[in-house]
Amino acid sequence: MSVIARTLGVARSNLIERAATSAVPRGPYRKPDDAELLAEIRSIIDKRPTYGYRRVTALVNRQRRLVSEPTVNAKRVLRVMRQHHLTLQRHTAHRPGRTHDGVVVALRSNVRWCSDHLEIRARDGQVVRVLFVIDACDREIIGWLAVANAGIAAEMVCDLMITSVERRFGSTRTAHRVEWLSDNGSAYIARQTAQTAAALGLTLLFTPVRSPQSNGMSESFVKTLKRDYAATHILPDTDTILALLPDWFEDYCESHPHSGLNFKSPREFIRLSA
Repeated sequence: MSVIARTLGVARSNLIERAATSAVPRGPYRKPDDAELLAEIRSIIDKRPTYGYRRVTALVNRQRRLVSEPTVNAKRVLRVMRQHHLTLQRHTAHRPGRTHDGVVVALRSNVRWCSDHLEIRARDGQVVRVLFVIDACDREIIGWLAVANAGIAAEMVCDLMITSVERRFGSTRTAHRVEWLSDNGSAYIARQTAQTAAALGLTLLFTPVRSPQSNGMSESFVKTLKRDYAATHILPDTDTILALLPDWFEDYCESHPHSGLNFKSPREFIRLSA
């Protein structure tokens, strides 16, 4: 072996390694119960085609914990999904850089609430506008309102404020200072909104002009609702959208794994934090 190595001008260890290696390449790695795991993955992806492997892993493990079965590693779920072409298309877009030095996330619940609104367009061209408020810690949608073919008015923001305070504090006033973060839309800066906020114990905060990232918690939810819910349904008219919205919000709060909550759903995080 040494003579051959010197003649070829290569290291002897390289020749030894090649001689010990099988000429037949090893096939893809598999485990005996991969078929069972694949069935679990497919049942989730069939209902949630926009989920990546991390959220799929969270839902698989959530189901397994309910029946006291061992959980699986995210890398194994990724391997199985890749072998069966179930992974999402890799994101290759180039986004412009946006500087934001503030902190939106709160360290505990009921410290900062973030509010915004979005539009969902039906196939017939009509629009449903949805107003919502989300907790900056546990990410639960505290309250929401929707209207078809109309704008967001100050009265809607005030109603949402009242509903949110009652749900979180069980009274008509907060037990401590709570920040209400929103953009500078006319419904948020109206005098009626400011008066209602003061009566409820809410402190109004506004993002800088042309800085949506300053309310990134709300922006993230808008993207989630449109991508994981609205985009996966056929929406012929506004009545269909209005009928689906309650189930979408309930599913988001109860089941949707959130990366910022260690892939727990908002209410799952609240229950474990209690």
